[in-house]
Amino acid sequence: MTTLKSDAGTPRTASPRTYRLNEIGLLVAIVVLYVVLTASAAGFLTAGNQLGILRDAATIGIAAWGVTLVIIAGDIDISIGPAVAFSSVLVAKGSAEWGLGIVGAIVMTLVLGTLWGALAGYLRAQFNVPSFITTLGVWSILGGLALYLTDALPVVLPPSGLMDVLGGNILGVPTSAVVMLLLFGVFAYVAKYTAYGRSVYAIGGNAGAAMLAGINLKRTRVLLFATTGLLSAVTGVLVAARLGSGNGGAASGLEFDVIAAVVIGGTLLAGGRGSMLGTLLGVVFITVIANGLVLLGIDSFLQEVVRGVIIVGAVLVNVVIGRRGNATRTT
Repeated sequence: MTTLKSDAGTPRTASPRTYRLNEIGLLVAIVVLYVVLTASAAGFLTAGNQLGILRDAATIGIAAWGVTLVIIAGDIDISIGPAVAFSSVLVAKGSAEWGLGIVGAIVMTLVLGTLWGALAGYLRAQFNVPSFITTLGVWSILGGLALYLTDALPVVLPPSGLMDVLGGNILGVPTSAVVMLLLFGVFAYVAKYTAYGRSVYAIGGNAGAAMLAGINLKRTRVLLFATTGLLSAVTGVLVAARLGSGNGGAASGLEFDVIAAVVIGGTLLAGGRGSMLGTLLGVVFITVIANGLVLLGIDSFLQEVVRGVIIVGAVLVNVVIGRRGNATRTT
């Protein structure tokens, strides 16, 4: 089998053809979903519902861009849900009770989000603590703090034109969706065209070889987790703006949707392979399924079962496609 090498000399397990097969398969699945739901779910194709899908996709997608890079590097971040909830609480508390004003509260939230992400990355990089454990600790700490600071009650935001914009629309498109798409462009460029992006792929493919090639593993890992912390904080601010309050129970289980979207998009949990376009399609796939199940009136308890079955099936299909794509590269 032909082995491709990155600039760092790290084995690469996927070709552009494999990425395209994954993405085409997902795109076909999304089209099929749209056809089926348009025919069976009343109101699915209405403008209001489609804008709602965009808004829900943003809640998953913004964090998913950072998590994609983390997983490509061979790590994982499961702290997303509590981090988003805690961020929504911080911006509400900061503006309503701590006298920081809206702008000050947003800045504080983004800075703290970056710091707790960087701390998780530092523990991973400096002490070689598995990223699952470090982010599980962050998950527990932030989730507990969010509920403790609010007594599990919503904290209402003060009136603010800025938060009205963040929670509203820009030219008819949800602001959160605009932010998601802008960040998608940034992360797609970083992953594909920058030395930092190539370093992330190299670390995921073979961390030892990447280090020998001169890549600073510690710095890259700290930056990766600082980025997911920042993106969680951005999502938390947008969630607070949409709800009009900070809520310690918001975004429950979001981390699973984010990871599912990334993996469905073709990113290997073992690291070294993935694409932002694949993650974008995975986000759309997850969001459309959730929306369709609600419109179809599926029992709320069964919704999780159906979603789980569909997600596992989609991941298996992508695994098969990826293996076939690699098989065509034999010489």
